[in-house]
Parts: sequence; C-alpha cells; structure tokens
Amino acid sequence: MNIETRLTFKQLRAFVAVYNCGKLRIAAQEIGVTQSAISILIKQIEETLNVKLFDRTTRALVPTSVADDAIGIAERILQDTVTLGQNINALTSGERGRVHLATTPSTGMAMLPNMVRKFAKKYNHIKLVIDDCAPNQFLSHILSERVEFGIGTMPAEGGEFDSLAILNDELQLICPLDHPLAKLDQVQWADLENEPLIGLRGDYGMRQLITSVLHELDVEPEIVHEVGFLGSAVWMTAVGLGVTIFPAALAQLYKHEELVIKALVSPIVSRKIAVVTKKGRSLSPASQLFVDMLIADMGATSI
Repeated sequence: MNIETRLTFKQLRAFVAVYNCGKLRIAAQEIGVTQSAISILIKQIEETLNVKLFDRTTRALVPTSVADDAIGIAERILQDTVTLGQNINALTSGERGRVHLATTPSTGMAMLPNMVRKFAKKYNHIKLVIDDCAPNQFLSHILSERVEFGIGTMPAEGGEFDSLAILNDELQLICPLDHPLAKLDQVQWADLENEPLIGLRGDYGMRQLITSVLHELDVEPEIVHEVGFLGSAVWMTAVGLGVTIFPAALAQLYKHEELVIKALVSPIVSRKIAVVTKKGRSLSPASQLFVDMLIADMGATSI
C-alpha cells in the first residue's frame, strides 16, 4: 500500500499542531483531542513515513530536520483542503458559479425575464449563460451536454432525458382583426377546415403537435406558408396571409393592434413546458439554485 493511501488528515493536523506548538498538551488542545491521542497520531505518522519527526526532551518535542522539510508540504495539504471546502460552500450557497441553459428565444422572453431579474439580484456572483437556440436544436444541445439543462417543450417519456413540467401552455389562434374568426368568442379546431394556415417548419415540435391534433379531428387547413421563427408567422398573419397557432405564453409576446388572439377549444390543447436534463445527469449547485427558483416562481414542485 502506498504511503499516500495510509496517511490521514488527522495525522497531518497532529503533526502540524505539534510542530508549531512544541508541546503535546497544547497541540492536543488546539485540535480538540486528548494528549494520549495526539501522541498516538504522531507515532502513527512516524511509523507510516518510517522516519523520526520529533526528538523528545523532558520539556518539549523538538522537530528533526525531516520535520523541517516536511512541514511546508503538510501545511499546504491542509490549507488546500480548507480552500476546497470554502469553494464548495461558495458554489452551494450561490456566492459563485455558472448557470448554462438552452431555450428558444421566444420561450426565454415569455418565461424568464422576471425570474432572471430576481435571481441576478439574489445571486449576483453567478454567471448566466443562455444558449438561445432554434426549437430543433433544443434537445440536441442538452444531449451533447453543451448545456446543463434546458427550458422548453417537454420531450417524450422513456427516452434520453429527464424532465419536470412547469407549465401547461394552451394553444391559441392568432388572426387578423378583420378575419371572420376574430368575431367568434372562441374558435373550435373544426373552424380551421380549409383555413389558410401559417405553420412552423415540419421538424419543430409545435408543428408536430398541431398536425397531430388536426389529424385526430380530421380537420384539414391549408398550410399556405412555413416559417422558422415565430415572429415571421406573426407579421405574415398581420398582413393577411393566413392565421397561425401559438402557445398562450408566446402569443402574449406578439400582441399587435392588427391581430386578435382567440382561445382554441374542442378540444383545449396544451404543450408542456419543462425543465429538461440529460438522463442521469445532476445539476451544478448554481444551476440547481436557478431551477429551484424557477419552479417556485411557476408554482411547481421541486425536482
């Protein structure tokens, strides 16, 4: 067995205390053990190292030349341990750290501003890094560990991710102010039959959810245009090129004097927004603080 696997921090503390105090009784008081216990610790470390560290006199313990050479190393080891503990405490208490997350720009705008303001005020030494990505990049960034976690559409269960739903975001219709559907109190999915629809790209989760609902209801709108960004769907709707469907939280971001937002019913359909992590991966202390605050802010339960 190697020496480094046999030495203990307790033995090193005893060595440093005796070296600095010169007397067993005082050294024992300093580290909170009995005089006989510290005597045993010094004997153990001498036997482990196979050297004599102190010459014993009637009044004191006198360090040998080996002890003089070793004391600096022993003190650095103990100080490094103290520094390690201080760094871990700083990370867990929010005194330092980094939060690295993925979210789409729209989801970030809809959900994070107020919460991030509170977080930055409480943990002003934690750096926030947001990987604002396209919807079809969201899960890949989490899976590749480019980020620690993401806030976005909840993935299917049983895959490569762990997730916690924090919001049920109902789908709503956005249409021009002078559109016939704008006159209805609420719009049924069946009302979209043959309606010109501006949709997100086919590989986006929102598009897949909308398509699935329409297929189940046997409703066939006319997909007249496809876009990659929600903002594009909004201005195209505003100029009369069709209607579009948004989650409620995002629809509120794009309120426009020329547009109307209507509830979509029969059925009410929601997409779940979740905190998503790679399966089996734990969060850093800073990220856990962020997620805990987000969950409390959304009124959900903790991960």
